[in-house]
Amino acid sequence: MNADREDLIARQIAMIIMNFVSFLETPDENIINPDNAVEMMEYLGFQLDSIEKGFLRRLVDSFYSIAEDYTGEQREFVRSIPDYFYLEEALAADDPVRLAELEAIRDARD
Repeated sequence: MNADREDLIARQIAMIIMNFVSFLETPDENIINPDNAVEMMEYLGFQLDSIEKGFLRRLVDSFYSIAEDYTGEQREFVRSIPDYFYLEEALAADDPVRLAELEAIRDARD
């Protein structure tokens, strides 16, 4: 599969994930049970963690690219998805220096 095609597929999957996460974060309990939403988010995180690292890099980059199509809170929401699921940490699993950098960034934000 060529790189352009993989980038397109990663972008499409990122859009699906973005819409799925947005739906699960709906505050109306009549639409989705909060316990079920948490369970589905955990399942999604587990599945994302099992993606091959090369494609995961494309997927993470796609969230940042897609975010540019939005403004304000929606842009920040899309940009936060890789962070929410610790995807950069998954990519850096074999790099203790990068993991320490990512931890420092999280600590500074919190």
